[in-house]
Amino acid sequence: MISSGPCLRIAALAAISLVQIGVLPAAAQEAKLTPKTLKEQLASNPTGADAERLAGEVRLMFGRSLTHGTMKKQDGLTLAFGVETVGVTRNSSPKVSFSDGQPDLPLQRIGDTVVYAAVVTMPNLAAGHWRMTLGEALRSEGDYEVYSIDPASVASPAAPHGTLTKQSGFRSLMYLQTERDWWIYVPAQYKPDQPACVMIFQDGEAYIGFVPTVVDNLIAAGEMPVTVCIFINPGKLLPDGTPRGNNQRSYEYDTVSDQYSKFLLEEILPEAEKTVKLRHDAESRCIAGLSSGASCAFTAAWFRPDQFSKVLSWIGSYTDLAGGKTGIEGAHNLPFMIRRAEKKPIRVYLQDGDHDLDNQFGNWPLANQSMAAALKFRGYDYQFDLGHGGHSGAMGTAYLPAALRWLWKGYKP
Repeated sequence: MISSGPCLRIAALAAISLVQIGVLPAAAQEAKLTPKTLKEQLASNPTGADAERLAGEVRLMFGRSLTHGTMKKQDGLTLAFGVETVGVTRNSSPKVSFSDGQPDLPLQRIGDTVVYAAVVTMPNLAAGHWRMTLGEALRSEGDYEVYSIDPASVASPAAPHGTLTKQSGFRSLMYLQTERDWWIYVPAQYKPDQPACVMIFQDGEAYIGFVPTVVDNLIAAGEMPVTVCIFINPGKLLPDGTPRGNNQRSYEYDTVSDQYSKFLLEEILPEAEKTVKLRHDAESRCIAGLSSGASCAFTAAWFRPDQFSKVLSWIGSYTDLAGGKTGIEGAHNLPFMIRRAEKKPIRVYLQDGDHDLDNQFGNWPLANQSMAAALKFRGYDYQFDLGHGGHSGAMGTAYLPAALRWLWKGYKP
């Protein structure tokens, strides 16, 4: 398994765009070494002062974890590995082995220093487990997923940038005794006299670091309409609040009912429209999420297809995370509901990896395949991308531009 545990940690997903606090020293944020430039410098076999300089840059690049051995992914399909062997008697050089059949990767010693590094370019969609060894000893190990970079994921000076504004903490009447953070992103092309389309992202904080860039580029390229993005976190229970379900996030996201769609339609969207004008037709609205946030997004559209016509689902938790009164209530019922009900006017993008979770609540890859099969059976307009990754936002992030192009293709206001 590439990943484990029943719940998705927002901070872990946000790590695609955020520096992990406490892992890198402050000076590392100024380091300019990348896997690509590291590969070029290793190829020159530096010695003396040049080797010392490169070793110092590698220390900045990898941070304190270099003493144990670590991996850093950048440049799309490129993985960089490094280790510092202080106090180790070296009878052999460190190497990295991969679970998916890739050749072993020997690490190169940088001059006479105790720093080793290596860079490898993997095939698109490669995913698996890596192990770094020094002789017979295991130094470190971890998981990897690599995807090619869509140009729309990279900030472009040719695309005007909008404004992201954090809103004041929202206290809901639908979910009493809770408060939540939320943000509104208004693209540069928005005009107050022309109501905009809207996309709503559950677990919103995990997306604010990269979604605006993609939206900027796609709007500038004419590949999606002018769209306001609303990023909203699940509620946090106030000190006097009454716990519900497994936790507040699961209660809101994993429950198959119309409660969350009412929350959006009666509370969040009216609050957003105090500062920005939005379209009210279903064709102009998309709702998105990952893990439980994905099943929440689909459920909202399922109960209100007259209000939400597009669903973006990453590693969806279409599993039995919400026991409810019967012990078997939850999003695992959605594929069967789709099969039994008349087709609804919803377009659905699904993504998952075949190394996603498998635990007491269900098997995520099978659950997403069941959703795709049900949508196909009922003749829905859907797309399903199944890769090899685990329960992470890596593939969804890489595929976001393509997913949005597909969801908004043919849109006419």
